[in-house]
Amino acid sequence: MKSTADANHDSPLAVSWDRDEIIRLRDTYYATTQRAFVPYKKPLILKRGQGQYIWDEHDKRLIDLLGMNLCISVGHSHPAVVRAVQEQVAQLTHCTTMFYHPVPAHFAEELAATMPAGHEWVVHFTNSGSEAVDLALMMARAYTKNSDVVSLRNSYHGATYGAQGATGVQGFRHNVGQIPNITFAAEPNQYRGIFGEGTDPYLDDLDRTISYTTSGKLAGMIIETVQGYGGIIPMPPGYMKGAFDRVRAAGGLAIVDEVQSGFCKTGEAMWGFEAEEVVPDIIILGKGIGNGIPLGALVAKKHVADAMDGKFLFHTYGANPVACAAGRAVLQVIAQEGLQENAKKVGAELKTRLLELKEKYPIIGDVRGKGFMLAIELVKDRVTKEPAPEETEFVFERTREHGLVMSKSGTYRNVLRMVPPLCLSMDDVEPVVQAMDRSFSDLMAKN
Repeated sequence: MKSTADANHDSPLAVSWDRDEIIRLRDTYYATTQRAFVPYKKPLILKRGQGQYIWDEHDKRLIDLLGMNLCISVGHSHPAVVRAVQEQVAQLTHCTTMFYHPVPAHFAEELAATMPAGHEWVVHFTNSGSEAVDLALMMARAYTKNSDVVSLRNSYHGATYGAQGATGVQGFRHNVGQIPNITFAAEPNQYRGIFGEGTDPYLDDLDRTISYTTSGKLAGMIIETVQGYGGIIPMPPGYMKGAFDRVRAAGGLAIVDEVQSGFCKTGEAMWGFEAEEVVPDIIILGKGIGNGIPLGALVAKKHVADAMDGKFLFHTYGANPVACAAGRAVLQVIAQEGLQENAKKVGAELKTRLLELKEKYPIIGDVRGKGFMLAIELVKDRVTKEPAPEETEFVFERTREHGLVMSKSGTYRNVLRMVPPLCLSMDDVEPVVQAMDRSFSDLMAKN
C-alpha cells in the first residue's frame, strides 16, 4: 500500500499557463532585483523550444536570435545535450568537489585541450560567468601581488558585486561602493569611439590610463573579444595584442572574457581571442557552455592558478556532474555538426543582408559584428550619429510581432543585438531579413 507521500510523488506539480496568473506570481514573489529587467511592453511567456525556435504560451513560433541571452549555444533541447543530462541526473544529481567524479574531470581535460598548445591549462568550474570573473580578479591579484586592474568602458563582465566593479556600463553598476582599484580605458569602438576609427589612438589612451590612474603596477586587464551588452563592439585588429603587451610590461595578466563570444559565436574559432594573436593568462567562460544548464568556468595557465594554493575556494554547484555532462555534449555537438563553420557562413550571409537594409533605411547608422554576434545601431542622423532609442524600441517591439526574438542594448539603448544559437541555418536568413524589413517599414509608416 502506498503512503500519502508516495501518492503525492506520483502526481505532477501543478503549472498554470494562464498569462495573468504567471504575471501575478512573478510580480508578487520575485524580488525587485530579479523582476526589473523586462524588455517587452507585453511580457513574453515561453513554453518550449527546439533548435533555433521557441514557442510562446499560445504556440506562436519565433526565431530565437538571442539564444536566451546567449545561453543556448547548440540549440534548444538538443537531443545530445538532453540525453547527456538525463543519463547523468538519473545516476547522480550532484557530487561536491570534496569528492571525485569522472564527468567534471573529463570535461576539464576537454576544455583544456581547446586552449592554445604549449601551455599547461587548468580549470575551475563555477556556477556562472560572473563568478568566474570574480575569481579571475582575485587570482590575478594573488599571482601578481598587485591590485590595479584595467577594464574598458562600455564593457560588461557581470552583475555580482565583484564583476560589476569591472563593468563599464552604467545600467549594470548599482549605486553602492564598488570594489577598489579598477580603472577604465576608452573602448576601441570603431563607430562611436571617442577617438574615431583606428587602433593606435586607443592604445595611446591605455598608456595614459595606466600612467595617470594606476600605481603603474598592474594585476591585469580584462577584455571582451566582442563587447556584448555594450552593443556588439568587436575589438579592432591589433588592439588586444597591443593592450596585453602594455599590461604585461606593467606586471599584469591578460584576462579575456569569452562568456559571450566563446564557443564559436564569432564564427572564426572556438574562442574569439584566437583571431587576435594573443594567448591569455586567464580565460572566463559561461553562458553557452552548458546550453542553458547553469555553469561557468575559469581556465588559467597552471602556474597562475597555483598562486592561490593553500586556500580553498568553493562554488557549491561548480563542477556539478549534470552541468558538466551538458558541457561535454556541447563540445561534441559543435565538432560533429560543424557549428563553427555554420556560424561563419550563415552569419556572413545574414550580415550581408542586414547591410542591404542599411542602404534602404537611413535610420540604420551601422551594421557590425562577425559570425553570430551581429548588431544594428539606429541613429536619427548618420552624420551626427545621434542615437535613436525611441525608434529602436518601436522596431524592437515590431520584430517580436513579426516572429523574432532579439535584444536592444548599448549605452543609449539604440542597438538591436542578435546572437542566435549556432544552429541558425541559411533557410532562416530570409525569414529574419523579411521580418526586420517589415519592422523598419512599420517605423517609416508610423513616422
